[in-house]
Amino acid sequence: MPSLEPDAPVFSAPDVGPAVSPPRPLKAPVVGVQRSPAPLKKPVNTLAIVPKSARITSLGRKAYNVLLYEAQDQGLDKDVFRVPLDRVVRGVDFDSNDHALIKKHLRAMVSTTVEWQSPTTGEGAAWNVSGLLAHARLTKERGQVWVEWSYAVNLKQELLEPTVFARLKLEIISQLRSHAGIALYEICTRYKDIGRTSRQPWRWWHPVLSGQPASDRTAKLEYRIFKRDTLKPAMAEVSAVTDLEVELQEHKEGRFISEIQFLIRPKSQTPLALKQPPEPIDLSLVARARDLGVDEDKAEDLLQEFGGQAMAAALEILAQRAASSFPQPLKDPYRYLRALMPGQVPPKPEPEGAGQAVLPATGSGTAEARGPDSSRDAQAKRQTRWTEEWIRRRREQVVEQIAAMSPEGQGTLSADLLADMERRQVHPSIRKRLQTSGWQHPMVLPEMVRYYAVGSLGEQWDKPTPQQLLQIAAELGDAS
Repeated sequence: MPSLEPDAPVFSAPDVGPAVSPPRPLKAPVVGVQRSPAPLKKPVNTLAIVPKSARITSLGRKAYNVLLYEAQDQGLDKDVFRVPLDRVVRGVDFDSNDHALIKKHLRAMVSTTVEWQSPTTGEGAAWNVSGLLAHARLTKERGQVWVEWSYAVNLKQELLEPTVFARLKLEIISQLRSHAGIALYEICTRYKDIGRTSRQPWRWWHPVLSGQPASDRTAKLEYRIFKRDTLKPAMAEVSAVTDLEVELQEHKEGRFISEIQFLIRPKSQTPLALKQPPEPIDLSLVARARDLGVDEDKAEDLLQEFGGQAMAAALEILAQRAASSFPQPLKDPYRYLRALMPGQVPPKPEPEGAGQAVLPATGSGTAEARGPDSSRDAQAKRQTRWTEEWIRRRREQVVEQIAAMSPEGQGTLSADLLADMERRQVHPSIRKRLQTSGWQHPMVLPEMVRYYAVGSLGEQWDKPTPQQLLQIAAELGDAS
């Protein structure tokens, strides 16, 4: 782990927070107010937290930010902070096994040891090590679940009334999926007026952005892998979702990259702020995946990688497949769920007003100018194109699932298909192709896809829901 004082810092950033905190203004509650919330003042020493004992997930970091926001709102005079659990997370039922999900994250915040340090030399006044939280407790009072927590005494003052901090918009953080994207956004927001972060060894950045503690495996990590798997996706996410554009700047020592920093530019047109404060952290998809037999940590990883819409659509298919024993009982729900994800490109952030019950009319308005009939025709053509694209992807997923079966399983399935085609009196030439060339022959493949999909997913296997079409619409828009 590099020291807090690297040998050649490029700059030392000035303070942005006041030396003496002014009287605390009244903040909008996190939930239920129709105006933008006040920003979270996150201390500079908490931006580049380095996990020492366990991984920090994106959902865990988001939940921690909400808890910190609530604690700052309640004030420094309190030692213990309390809010209703549904102000922090939603999608869990305390009276079922779902409460184990939030317990897992709270337990991790208490037990995960982290180093608290500024991403810039000389800016943080001290180095600290502690847990993210000092304690956490869940109670149920009069039918409502409450969460309470506290902070380590050596960090409480700086956490609740920081003198040097970043002003973070929780409504933007709620749209970021990866831990690397969240951490990079938080750090870059702190230094957006300066235009660049500090220059640090690339190995210093790895635990800060990945949320992974150092290990024997990370010690062998090559920079090109770190850049491909962590840096590029995080920069792309921040630049796509937030009001910042981020660019990587590499510094060589001889032939090798030794240090990196990020150049920061505010976007020429800042995205419109959300009209509502951020939603609580949604654990419902993780809970549903767990109920279908998928490990919680793996489900969180899929949610982080592919996003909520792709995850929800894939879970619908998994639920249908798990309810069927055709052609054999599902053995590995995670592998099956994972196989549904490739090919489902995570949708771009929707503009304000998207996500209504009716699929968006993404035309420029020219069709409307020609009259209502022309507008309806254009919308019908778009929906037809979106439906065809969804069905094409669904068929590809079915083919991948059949191909993933063992040779014995494929042989049994082919024999069953042959018997079905004989019963339905399918043309003899197609049956012969199945016997001589296998199920992947172009003449046989549509029959196999239909037979397997109906048996495992049901008769509606090729009928997309409005939500699934909305996902395709967000990706394709009016592109031909």
